[in-house]
Amino acid sequence: MHFIKTHPARIYAVVVAALALVAHYVPALPSALVLGLVAAVLGTGEAIQRTEDRKTAGAGEGVRLDEHQDQDDAEGAAQ
Repeated sequence: MHFIKTHPARIYAVVVAALALVAHYVPALPSALVLGLVAAVLGTGEAIQRTEDRKTAGAGEGVRLDEHQDQDDAEGAAQ
């Protein structure tokens, strides 16, 4: 369960690749079934993207920048 929470994008990529392989090698599948799975995968992708966005936003919380950082960066670029 921990792996699922920490790596949802990787699992999503594997599922999408598996779906593409099945759709390619099993042409007898009804197109309605394949389209339904594609719609579900797209919806899941949106949820995973939101999860990754929250993780990225949370990683930046509590980070305090040095009050002189901008000044030091400008001086370094000028040299």
